[in-house]
Order: sequence, then C-alpha cells, then structure tokens
Amino acid sequence: MSFDRHLAEIAREYPQWTIWRSDAGRWWATRHHPLSAAQRDAGCAMTIDADDPDGLRDRLRDQERRAGEQHTWRAGPAPP
Repeated sequence: MSFDRHLAEIAREYPQWTIWRSDAGRWWATRHHPLSAAQRDAGCAMTIDADDPDGLRDRLRDQERRAGEQHTWRAGPAPP
C-alpha cells in the first residue's frame, strides 16, 4: 500500500489527530486539542511517533485506551 493511502486511512480512523510522515520516514500523530492534567497523568501524549503505519496505529490505540481509562477515573462511581 502506498504512503498516501496509509496516511489517509489512519487519518480517517483517528480524526482527532493530525497524521504525517517525516522526511526521515517516521510516522507521527499530534492531537488537535490540548491535554488536561488528568490526561497527562494517565500517560496521554500530545504527539506520538512510530517506525511504520502499524506501529503508529498501535500507539494510537494505546492513547485511546489511556484516555478511556482517564475518562473512567473522572466519571466517579456508578449511580445506585
């Protein structure tokens, strides 16, 4: 699959991130919105990178998981 196609697919899968590939060949993603202190504490990052498209997807999934855990922590106990 071509570089452009990989980039377009990842951008469609993760619209809250800007996706690009550097001149050095690394794949990058940067969030569109700033992180809260709680998100930073949960291990969320503003910008992540990987060696290839699959690695970037793995890192993006990890970031979503961390953000989800952070969201759960902030949600508090379930109502009775």
